[in-house]
Amino acid sequence: MIGSQALIRSEAELDELLSQPTPQDIEAVSRLNGDLILLGVAGKMGPTLALRAQRAVREAGVNVRVIGVSRFSTPGSRSLLERAGIQTEEGDLLDPNVLSALPDAPNVIFMMGRKFGSTGDAALTWAMNVHAPAAIAERYKYSRIVAFSSGNVYPLTPIVSGGATEETAPGPVGEYAQTVLGRERTFEYVSGRNGTPIVLLRLNYAVELRYGVLLDIGTAVLERRPIDLRMGAVNVIWQGDANSVSLRSFDLCSSPPTILNLTGPETLSVRYIAEKFALYFGVEPRFDGEEGSTALLNNAGRCHRLFGYPTHTPDELIELTAKWIGSGGTTHGKPTHFEARDGKF
Repeated sequence: MIGSQALIRSEAELDELLSQPTPQDIEAVSRLNGDLILLGVAGKMGPTLALRAQRAVREAGVNVRVIGVSRFSTPGSRSLLERAGIQTEEGDLLDPNVLSALPDAPNVIFMMGRKFGSTGDAALTWAMNVHAPAAIAERYKYSRIVAFSSGNVYPLTPIVSGGATEETAPGPVGEYAQTVLGRERTFEYVSGRNGTPIVLLRLNYAVELRYGVLLDIGTAVLERRPIDLRMGAVNVIWQGDANSVSLRSFDLCSSPPTILNLTGPETLSVRYIAEKFALYFGVEPRFDGEEGSTALLNNAGRCHRLFGYPTHTPDELIELTAKWIGSGGTTHGKPTHFEARDGKF
């Protein structure tokens, strides 16, 4: 089945698309009034976010340094940023000496976190998700901080409800989700004590062609593996749109912190997603289990009112992903485990 979405042929082309700034991004960067530092820049979202920020800086013609900090354990991630003119700093953010030596910056995007492997090494997860944010918030207490959080802080909600809003009381399921709430409480504490303006972005799930819920489902369909239906519905947002929102969120920073849900507007049936992929691949989807009445869902209506509708619809994202899978596109090889209802990752 051939659809309307153009084929993305390479990782370079994909990175180009994910890092292309919008006019709104450029305008937001022009108002930063100082350098931008991204902490944990070498993760799944960080490189294209840093590249988008750097391109926006150039197009805005402003004197803003974009600085990326990470251990840079992924081969090539540091050179990719440096070739674009991004300043990089290598080090473990759990090391107080590394943290104290980092450049000052009035604008901070916090992306550090640990999810997968949490069940096997809970102590490290607590250190990275709670201890490190406390130290970072103190180090940059005079800055504005846009901090990535997760919709995992919410309880499972009825699928018919449209998902948890920012007013929904936290109810984290599992130890990883507890550490995410701990990260938020740490930022809240430091913000209250020092007046640090912060926004907490509760994201789930960002997708691109090498990683995400859609890739997981589409690959399983093509390989004739059964799709677990117990988590019967999800939200997704194109990673480029999530990048854009984070760059445009500095004006929302406040003390106490602003909380903002970040995802697409649709509640998507996992069964529907699988059946769409099956049409592209010309196969019959296989399923396991039955849909529960609840799921981990995130209502980002406030985000869409502030920043507009995402640039890609779910059907467009499914088509792009199907073409990527079908052409043998590279993946990160990291399943999301979105189907987990017990919070164990």
